[in-house]
Amino acid sequence: MLSTPSPPPAPAPQPDPAAKPVTHPASPMRAIVALSLASFASQAMVRTADTLLPQIAADFAVTVGIASIVITAYALTHGSMQFITGPIADRFGKYHAVALACALSAVTVALCGLAWSLQSLTLARFLSGATVAWILPISLAYIGDVVPYEQRQQVLGRFLTGQVLGQLFGQAAGGIIGDYFGWRTTFFVLAAMFAIAAIALSMQLATNPVTRVARDALKGPGMLADYRTVLRNPWARIMLLAVGLEGMFFQGVFSYIGADLHLRFGLSFTAVGLIIGVFALGGLIYAASVRPLMRRLGQTGIANTGGVILGLSFLTLAAEPVWYFAPLATLGVGLGFYMLHNTLQTEATQMTPEARGTSVALFASMYFIGQTIGVALGAPVMDRYGGPPLFVISAVVLPMLAFWFTRRLTRR
Repeated sequence: MLSTPSPPPAPAPQPDPAAKPVTHPASPMRAIVALSLASFASQAMVRTADTLLPQIAADFAVTVGIASIVITAYALTHGSMQFITGPIADRFGKYHAVALACALSAVTVALCGLAWSLQSLTLARFLSGATVAWILPISLAYIGDVVPYEQRQQVLGRFLTGQVLGQLFGQAAGGIIGDYFGWRTTFFVLAAMFAIAAIALSMQLATNPVTRVARDALKGPGMLADYRTVLRNPWARIMLLAVGLEGMFFQGVFSYIGADLHLRFGLSFTAVGLIIGVFALGGLIYAASVRPLMRRLGQTGIANTGGVILGLSFLTLAAEPVWYFAPLATLGVGLGFYMLHNTLQTEATQMTPEARGTSVALFASMYFIGQTIGVALGAPVMDRYGGPPLFVISAVVLPMLAFWFTRRLTRR
């Protein structure tokens, strides 16, 4: 039986030279990595003064309590600027706002290194707080725009790596650089970091379309309407209260750990910087383990465990008879803080999605306002009694805050 010959195979289709090439949608991760670099510089600036405070006090012949005005001034303007950063970023582009803030911060932070008196340093810190204030909250709001909520805590946990490494640099390297080259050099190094971050962000703006998401300047309801939207939301008010208390009893007290170690145990600035820098290692442990922690503990379990760890760690700092306990306690402070604060941050990105930039900026503002109050109230206590009474207060309040917040979150 004869078989019919099979037809020759059809020629492979040839590409149409006139057709446009298929492009894959840009991933937000490259944009987030650049934001993480900006966050590194931002958090290094926030934490550097903690380590440098005894050096600044000695250079200007004042007490540590008086010198803490440089922390208060920075926190005050950093917090108050959030009232305008969020609405502006919502309308003119969050990524653009962060890039511009990094460029301006390179200038204002350099001015800190050029200060010739405590008053001029306080003014420079005030100005740098106004420019650095834009970076972290607007970055968080941008991530809220481009990352789905169910993935957000894990992405924010990884984003924390830039913040944590910045804190590690600001605390540890700040003390080392201060010991060998003086505290002014530290600010010059930070200014260079802000300049590098501004270049990286500008490159993303030029090449990555994801960086231009949610840039619609004319369709929003207006700044006052955004504030009304946030403040009329009962859950947003709870969030703002929680983070304000966290800033007061954590950040406002943590600022004195370095000075306490130096004054109570006579440690060098380098040793103080290294011990305080262990705080960042606790944050890195959290960033590396956020995914299994979410599976095992859940969101509320992470926050509650973080509050307990914070309480035990601050209690150790208050009662330690020798400085050898300080590194482990500081590690626990870092781990506990990020377990609690990252949960707060995740909820902050979702508490008012229709005005995300405004709500996250208010969240950051309340944190720094809380810090300002905490540092100011702690200064006379530090000068008269040292750090232990402040550490005991934080050891009691922070676990209570964690459990109160998670109960509210569960009811919601």
